[in-house]
Amino acid sequence: MATHPTGEVDLLVVGGGINGVGIARDAAGRGLATLLVERDDLASATSQWSTKLIHGGLRYLEHYEFRLVAESLAEREVLIAQAPHLIEALSFVLPHEPHLRPAWMIRAGLLLYDRIGGRMSLPRSFSVDLERSRWGAGLKPKFRKGFVYADARVDDARLVVLTAVAARERGAEVRTRTRFTGAVRERGAWRATLRDAAGTREVRAKAIVNVAGPWVAEVLDTVPHLPTGASVRHVKGSHIVVPRVHEEAHAYILQNADKRIVFVIPWQDRYTLIGTTDVPVDDYEKPAISPQETDYLLELANAYLAKPLSRADVVWSFSGVRPLYDDGKSDPSSITRDYVLKTDAGEGGRDAPVLSIYGGKLTTYRKLAEAALQALRPWFPAMKPAWTQGDTLPGGDLPQRDRDAWVAELARRYPRLPEDVVRGIGRRHGTRALEVLGDAKTASDLGADYGAGLTEREVDHFVRNEWAASAEDVLWRRTKCGLRMDERQRAAVAARMGA
Repeated sequence: MATHPTGEVDLLVVGGGINGVGIARDAAGRGLATLLVERDDLASATSQWSTKLIHGGLRYLEHYEFRLVAESLAEREVLIAQAPHLIEALSFVLPHEPHLRPAWMIRAGLLLYDRIGGRMSLPRSFSVDLERSRWGAGLKPKFRKGFVYADARVDDARLVVLTAVAARERGAEVRTRTRFTGAVRERGAWRATLRDAAGTREVRAKAIVNVAGPWVAEVLDTVPHLPTGASVRHVKGSHIVVPRVHEEAHAYILQNADKRIVFVIPWQDRYTLIGTTDVPVDDYEKPAISPQETDYLLELANAYLAKPLSRADVVWSFSGVRPLYDDGKSDPSSITRDYVLKTDAGEGGRDAPVLSIYGGKLTTYRKLAEAALQALRPWFPAMKPAWTQGDTLPGGDLPQRDRDAWVAELARRYPRLPEDVVRGIGRRHGTRALEVLGDAKTASDLGADYGAGLTEREVDHFVRNEWAASAEDVLWRRTKCGLRMDERQRAAVAARMGA
């Protein structure tokens, strides 16, 4: 087997999910020589299987997670400003069920939610008459009273990919399909072994950040004389996708008798996303929704929706495993979603450190990265200060942060290109859509048309600039075009990718 030459970096980041790329971006911007390795594709595990929300976590108030909610709401504001092409405000309607939670309790929780994060740009919550307003669209007529509050939705996998692009542009090296196989301390640093399709490579790193998500404990197991990582709890969250259940723009947050909540969210223009579940699991390599989870989500949705849904209505489903910190709680829904950082620096606490990350959520990834760099500051006293709060992600510098206006401007600039192609590229790439579309004048300039607004030119852009190496990378992470394609169209993309 071939061996790559040894390199030297300040920071080796293991894991290419949202927290890993966030740490790599922050570290590179502070002047640290940073290498991120991901054994598969960016966002190929937990980060692409979320409920697609940037939110404070209303239900966490019931578990007294006030710090997490406050930080999340403040971060919601930061991320909306940094990535307006990927993140948009969304209204949520909570139909009132008196036997589950009294109205005064809901109203008090929403008032706290409106204020706990500081000054907010999104609208504050209010009560609504579901019978006589658009807010009750698609619901059974028995639901008469409800509450509306604001949060935001996000293209989760693209948030990961564009954060990785930002990390690279700050100087980080990002290597996908590269497995971390172990490390040993040697003369005050780590000698780590990496493996990819070309063979093995050794890299010398002053510090390692273990942000491998569900595999956080496995990474620790490859390093001698470290804790085993037994403090991680694997909890599966599953979602189903059905044809759109109403034509209005708002989402629903539904209460269940078990005190859990489920979201019903308009998604990808013509669909509705319903989720999530909370199921403890031991097998986290390839999570899949169970029939019981499907029935649970359908049963809860049908308790509220006027038009019943069945398994036959499910057009797609997905599951992800959250690597939560084990805080000793037996109920998976009550286990903290807050992030926990654990540092090992040898017996004396002065050796080369490995920092392991547990938990976390999309919304707080930037703050988690700041906390991780702060934890590593004793080993890098000369690193630059925190900087990411005012930085815009690639393509996010939209005029007035208005994505719809930007898409309309692209349509004016490219009047002879297909509308769905321009809209999709505008939403996925923001101002960098100009780099993708370039000098194209007609549809033929974009190469093969694969359907669902995806063309050969954009696929080539993903390969050259965003680490895409397979049809799955393109169809389900850099885009969600696969959902609206038939088998022939998906096969054409696979053929283009050489698969």
